This record gives sequence, C-alpha cells and structure tokens, in this order.
Amino acid sequence: MLTREDLRRALAEHDFAAAFRVLKKYGGLSQNRIASACQLTPGKVSTIIKGTHQVTSYEVIARITDGLRIPGHMVGLAARPWERHIDSQQALRPQSLSGGSAPWTPSGTVTMAIRLTRSDLVMDRRAATRALASAVVTGAPLLDPLEGWLTSVPATDDSRRTGRLGLREVEELEQTAQIFRRWDHTFGGGLRRKAVVGQLDEVAAALEEHQAPAVERRLYQVMAQLAGTAATMAWDSGLQRRAQEYYGLALRAAHAGGDTAFGANVLAGMARQMLYAGRPQDALELVRLAQDGARGKAGPRVRAMLHTREAWAFASMGREAAFRRATGQAAEALADAGDGEPHWIAYFDQAELAGVTGGRLLEMARRDPRVHAPAAADAIRQALAERGPEAGRSHALDWIGLAECSFLLGDISAAVEHTHRAVNAATRTQSCRVRSQLAELYPYTVGRSASVPVREARDRIRDLLAA
Repeated sequence: MLTREDLRRALAEHDFAAAFRVLKKYGGLSQNRIASACQLTPGKVSTIIKGTHQVTSYEVIARITDGLRIPGHMVGLAARPWERHIDSQQALRPQSLSGGSAPWTPSGTVTMAIRLTRSDLVMDRRAATRALASAVVTGAPLLDPLEGWLTSVPATDDSRRTGRLGLREVEELEQTAQIFRRWDHTFGGGLRRKAVVGQLDEVAAALEEHQAPAVERRLYQVMAQLAGTAATMAWDSGLQRRAQEYYGLALRAAHAGGDTAFGANVLAGMARQMLYAGRPQDALELVRLAQDGARGKAGPRVRAMLHTREAWAFASMGREAAFRRATGQAAEALADAGDGEPHWIAYFDQAELAGVTGGRLLEMARRDPRVHAPAAADAIRQALAERGPEAGRSHALDWIGLAECSFLLGDISAAVEHTHRAVNAATRTQSCRVRSQLAELYPYTVGRSASVPVREARDRIRDLLAA
C-alpha cells in the first residue's frame, strides 16, 4: 500500500484527508479502524477526510504514523522506534517467492494452487492490508526457483481417484478463461479478481482427480491462463506480492500443461512487474529465461513481445543503442505474424508495439526531452490512431504518456487537452497502474496555478486519485 504514488504524495504534503481516503478505498480501512489505530475519535477522522480540519500538530502526526505503521521519513519525521524493531526482524527472515521450494511436478502445482486460492478467497480486510504492504521478491530469491521452468515434466501420479470431466467441460473452461482475460484488459482488477480466483480454485479441485491425459493437459493450460489473469488483476489492485505468487503458479501450470509459449508470456509479465519496481536487471534475466525456454516454440508475436520487454529493460538502464536494437528485432518478428497464434497474444499488434515503444522513448525523454520527446509523442499518437477506448487500460496509458510528452516539449495547451482525455479514459478502468501513472503526471501541473486550464486539469487528476 505504501508504494502507491498517490498515498506517498499525500503523506509528503501532510494531506491526511487524501491519505485517509486512499486508505479507505484501497486499504480496506474504515473510518472507525483509522480512528482506533491513530487514537482519534471517529468524528475527528470524519472532519479530516472532509477537509474541515487540517492536521498540523506534531503529536497527532506522530500518532497517525505510529498507528498506521507509516515510516517516519514519509511524513518528514525521523525513523519511528517501531521501525528499528521491524528492520531487525526482517533481517532475520530473507524474503523468497512463495512456492519457490515446491517441486516442479503436476501434483506440486495443484497443491500450490489450492493453498494460494483458498487463502486468497478467505482474505479479510486486515489480511488484505498486510498484503498491500508486502514487498515484491527480487534478485536471486526470485530468479533461482524459476530455473525449474527449463526442466522436463515428470510423469503424473495415476493413483488418484478417477475424474469425470470431458472435453466439452474443458472447452467451456477455456472460454471462461478468455472472458476473464478480456475483463482484465478492459477493466483492470477490482471485484472481478475474486471471480477469477474462484474459478481457478475449481480447476485446481478438478486436477486433484485423475483425469484423462488430454483433459488433464488442457486443464493445466486453463489453470495457467487463469493464474496469469489473477496475477495481473492482483497487480492492478495493488497486491504486488500476491501478483508474484500467481505469476509463479501460472508458470508452473504452463510447465505442467506443456504450454511453453504461455510460460514465456508469464515470465514476460513478471519482467514487466520488475520494470515497474525499478529492477531492470532482474527483468532482463526473466526475459532471457523466457527466451531460453521458448526458443523454437514461440510464434512471431510472442518473440516480438519478449523483445519489447528486453528493450524496456535497456531503456531503463540508459542503454540507448541496445534499446534500438531490441526494438528493431521486435518489429522484424512482428512483421512475420499471421493468424495461427494463441488468442492471448492477439493483442500484440502494431498498435501495441507503437504504444510500448512510445512509453520507453518517453522514459528516455525524461532524461533528455529535446532528443527523445518528439519521437515518443509520434509513437504514442500512432498507438492512439490504431486502438481506441476498447483497449481500456492501454488507451488510458497512451493518453497519459502523450500528455507527459507535451509537458516535456513545453506545449502546455496540448498537454492540458491530453490530460483531460487521460482522465476521461482513466475513469473507465479500475487499474492501479493507470492511477499510478496519472499520479506521475500530476507534478507537471504544479507551479502553474496562474493558468486556469492547467489548474482545472490538476484538479481533475487530484479528484480522480482521491475518489
């Protein structure tokens, strides 16, 4: 939860009205729970949220930080006494990815799925709050357990009771998985995530039984797709660590079902998460693991997508020549794409390539606007011309990127127009990623209060982030 940009900004500005609203909406904390934790009356919390009471007292700020376990530096205070205790405890327990030590066997995958889905389905608000604060696993604890992806699949245990699922039921599950995936692309996370987790639990229960080989193989593939969708929805809901756990399950299920191409897609999703977390070297290792495992088995669109993840990592590392090389390889691979690839990679077309390329050029433009901002704007405009509001999350991110390009180029009139379009698009998705990117756009509107259009754009961003 503390990684959310809107919350961090509110805390830095001592805007506790905005901070409490974010905690209520995304942290599952009621006004009464906030009041109890901070040793305030519910009425006082209500007046703070309404903006009729401004928190300025050091004593009250300290009670809020201690009660909600907010590190002191986030509100301009010294480290709180409890921080030293937590740091010493965490030093004794190095983090690793859940399920990392589980065997890469079909039965181990089913066990992991049942444990993960059932703990998720019964998660209460307190557990959800802890999950929001959980940090992602990085480095060797993340990467080393994934090497099992490159091993062969052991034989399944035939001693289980015989299942009764037929191919027709499997086809219905496959169609359901596709529907859930479209939900994710259009709306992001939110309440739909639990529906995906519930279906995933049902598939895991079916795999506890001994199904016919053809049925079992396809069930594992369905499990992989559902777990992949659950991962991106968890990420969009701010549950970063839980997203990693579902990605790990998706990779194991793809391995058990022999779906190498989808496994590579899962690793690409994990790489993207590392890139958002500022870990480009980890992302590059994940992409290379995907490329090693899928060599000779992945189609042109999958190969192109992997090259764009590679390019993203290079852009984040400031390696412009390597970025351009990988982007060129992506374009070459995509030129060979036809109609024979899986449904889950159909989204990766010329519009997607333009959008992700524009996003990476924008990243470099933040360091050198004069050189990279025009090219970034051109690529993003191409993406917008080729995909509309039906693209949901991607459409909103395109408009946010174009607005930032305009600010970097000093075209304030265009920047304001694009910001309004970005906010309009953002209202149609529940994606935390979209809101996080909007929060990064917000600082461009600060300091221009004399301009009424800029102030209106700033107010719309603030209102959406606080809603």
